[in-house]
Amino acid sequence: MTKFLIASALLFYSTIGFCQQAPEGLFIASKAPDFTAVDQNGQSIRLKELLKQGKVVLVFYRGYWCPHCNRQLKKLQDSLQLIKDKGATLLAVTAEKPESIRQTVEKTHAQYSILYDEGLKIMKAYDVEYEIPENTMTRYRNTGIRIEEINGKNGNYLPVPAVYIIGDEQTVTYRFFEPDYKKRPSVSEILKNL
Repeated sequence: MTKFLIASALLFYSTIGFCQQAPEGLFIASKAPDFTAVDQNGQSIRLKELLKQGKVVLVFYRGYWCPHCNRQLKKLQDSLQLIKDKGATLLAVTAEKPESIRQTVEKTHAQYSILYDEGLKIMKAYDVEYEIPENTMTRYRNTGIRIEEINGKNGNYLPVPAVYIIGDEQTVTYRFFEPDYKKRPSVSEILKNL
């Protein structure tokens, strides 16, 4: 009986520990952390400065190797003028190195800023980063996707695909946070919330 109680307690506390480590993202009405990062054109981008011009649509994506990400980023590019017409700026954030971002731009024709999140600072601040489990890393390697090479010093970390709309006083006014990487918000849903 004692062994059963100890095993149950260990299982309970390990489950709590696991749950606490899972990213939750920012919530609506929370304050979006400021950040500065360099985009694919070598331009330094600061959130606080962009917000002086209007709302910011902030998209976290996994990498050029992810077809779901590429579809989403391409749809956003195709609707970029509609986003601008609403007075907003579109930004994408990724853990992949600048060389890999170039491949994303080639695939999606993105003309908006894509930021390399060096050291995962932005992803950690927005609570979207997670470590890829080793069994998943093995599956990726078996299909030729070398996350450690693509991400460089950012290693085997990815963001949960998330979209935030950030408005006045750096307030989150819209949130899409979905651990299922196949699910993404529609452009019309984003535009409706601008």
